[in-house]
Amino acid sequence: MYSSEKNPKDMLWTAKDKCRLDVFLRENLPQTLGSQVSNSKIRRLIVAGEVSVNSRVCRIPSYTLLPGAKVSARVSQEKLFYERQPDDISFELTEKDVLYEDECIICVNKPAFLPTEETIVKGRASLHECVVKYLWNKNPSLRNPPYAGIMHRLDRETSGVILFTKTRSVNAQVHAMFEQHTAQKTYRAVSSIKNDLLKEGDSFECKNYIGRISPKSSACKIGSLSQERGGQLAETLFTVAAKKGGLIYLDAFPKTGRTHQIRVHLSQKGMPIVGDELYGGMKGIKEVGERIMLHASCLEFPHPLSGQIMAVRAELPLGFEP
Repeated sequence: MYSSEKNPKDMLWTAKDKCRLDVFLRENLPQTLGSQVSNSKIRRLIVAGEVSVNSRVCRIPSYTLLPGAKVSARVSQEKLFYERQPDDISFELTEKDVLYEDECIICVNKPAFLPTEETIVKGRASLHECVVKYLWNKNPSLRNPPYAGIMHRLDRETSGVILFTKTRSVNAQVHAMFEQHTAQKTYRAVSSIKNDLLKEGDSFECKNYIGRISPKSSACKIGSLSQERGGQLAETLFTVAAKKGGLIYLDAFPKTGRTHQIRVHLSQKGMPIVGDELYGGMKGIKEVGERIMLHASCLEFPHPLSGQIMAVRAELPLGFEP
C-alpha cells in the first residue's frame, strides 16, 4: 500500500491513499520497526513533534493525508519505549463520579494524578481502564470488556469533565464536534497575581502560534513558535472570576486544543498556574495535593443523536474557589 525508506533514526513513507496520519503510522510503523506499536505510542510520537508531512512538523493525529504525501518520522527508542512512572492515585470509578450517561455516551469527573488513557508503562492505571471496569460491573453478563471510546484527553494533573463514547456508531459525530469546536470547554485555573491591573469580571484573549520548544530528549515544554517552524495557532479567552489572597481565579475558554495551551498562555501573560513549575508557577498548595491548579469545569456539546445542547459540569474541587 505504501513505499518505505529508512535508516537507523529516520523513516520515510509515501502515502498512496487518502487516510488519517495516525492510521497511516499504525499500519506502517510496526512493519518498519519489526514490533507492535500501541495507538497511544503513535499519538504521543505525533504530538511530540517527531512526525512531519511534506517536510513540515504535524502534531495532529487526525490530520488527513492526501495521495503522494511524504511522511517522515524520527523514532528514538528512549522516547517511544520509556516513560517515567509518577505516583498515580488509586481510583475506582463509581456512580458519584459519573456526571451524565445514556446509551451512547458517558461523561465522568476525572481526578487529578491519573492519566486519561493507557501509557507505554505496562500495568499503569488510567481513567479509560476505570471507565471500562465501571461499565462491565454494571453489566457483568458481558463476555468481553465493554467499549469505551476516547474522544479527547486531559493532562494527568488536570481534573474535571471528560467524555467517552459507549458505542462506535457515534464516534464520527463526537470526533467532529471536537474537531470543529462545536464542543465548548470551560476550565478554571488558579494563578499567582502578577498583573494587578486586572479586576473581577475583566476578560482578555491570548492568540499566537505555539509549539514544542524543549529538546526531544527532555520533558515536553511548549512556547511561542512561528508557523514556519511548525507552530500551531492557539487561541484562548479568559475571564477573571475573582482575586483574593495573592491569587487570581480565572475561567478559560479555549478556542483551539493545543498541548498545554492554557498553561502556556497564562505563563506568557505573567500569571503562571499555581503548581505548574514547568511554566514558572509557584509551588503547589499542600492542602490540595500540590497539583497543577487546572480543572475542566464544563463541557457543552450537541448530543450526537438528538442534537440537543448538553452542558455537563464538574464541581470545582477544593482550592478552586476563593
